[in-house]
Amino acid sequence: MSKRIVVPIDDSDRSVDALEFAVDEFPDAEITALHVLDPGDFYAATGVDGGAMANYEQIYERHEQQADRILEDAVDLAADRGVEIDTDRVIGGISRSIVDYVEEHDADQIVVGSHGRTGASRILLGSVAETVARRSPVPVTIVR
Repeated sequence: MSKRIVVPIDDSDRSVDALEFAVDEFPDAEITALHVLDPGDFYAATGVDGGAMANYEQIYERHEQQADRILEDAVDLAADRGVEIDTDRVIGGISRSIVDYVEEHDADQIVVGSHGRTGASRILLGSVAETVARRSPVPVTIVR
């Protein structure tokens, strides 16, 4: 029976560490690197305060391009280790989208970095990793 593992990935070192761990520890598993585009980031970047959305489409396109780059880097990292992975991206709140994705795709495990780009080193466990670990219907491995 093949194991299905989801690895949430952003542009942080910890998410790369999580992907490296998953690829090294589970080379025969079906691994999906998942990037979540958070709509809050789009609105924050536009300076929208409940009104018109200036340049929203351009900002969204930039976030999509960055997501594509992050996922391409993930594929390259896995390929360098002789492992082929899948990639996907979704739009939504980060923690909720990860848990929903795992449920919808019948994943067996999540491997997540201890904190990502917004996790700050001031805390041991990032809020996304903590929330995912508490809400996940499957085992979660947190990589530090």
